[in-house]
Amino acid sequence: MAELGKLYAETKTALHFGDPLQLAVATILSAQCTDKRVNMVTPALFARFATAADFAAADVAEIETYIKTTGFFRNKAKFIKAFCTAIVTEFGGAVPGTLDELVKLPGIGRKTANVVLGDGFGIPGITVDTHVGRLSRRLGLTTYTDPVKVEFDLMKLVPQPEWTRFSHQLILHGRNVCFARSPKCDACTLASLCPRVGVVAKPTTAVSKGKAAGGEKPARARKTSP
Repeated sequence: MAELGKLYAETKTALHFGDPLQLAVATILSAQCTDKRVNMVTPALFARFATAADFAAADVAEIETYIKTTGFFRNKAKFIKAFCTAIVTEFGGAVPGTLDELVKLPGIGRKTANVVLGDGFGIPGITVDTHVGRLSRRLGLTTYTDPVKVEFDLMKLVPQPEWTRFSHQLILHGRNVCFARSPKCDACTLASLCPRVGVVAKPTTAVSKGKAAGGEKPARARKTSP
């Protein structure tokens, strides 16, 4: 959308990372946690674990000590270790660069995969977190609450080269203006385009206990072979 482009011309993920592996780990940590908090813990984490092999060889308890403040830290530590073990075993320690390969890995759903593809590899992907889902419904771009269905609807409406940028623009607008509760409609430059303008809404998507934003679960890690 042109108006979003005017508001947020330069967009990128708020997560700090140096390569696709760090981005994947940071995105796993961002489930039900602010990017700001993740960025506070990852420098020490990445200094200690520089490669996928380092994470794979680590004791889960040690990973936990670095990520404790991000919430759900035990499950996240298990996912990080399992994810890194899988890419060491299956991809020689390198994060794969396709959606089909990524979503088969522990801890990686479509949302995380699209973050890694879009910001780590420069491959366009639509990231449906709670902000993207909420704004897409409010703007009448979709009627679905299921993140995958929202993603597919947006894929039809947004030119593929703009998928990553559009996702970041919606996320920024959701954080700055279109809040889940008491959205700032009077200050919104998209008001003339929004069928929900003036509606003080409750959150349009409830995040169930134990689920990450965007519908991914920080729950049990997939078992991997020793």
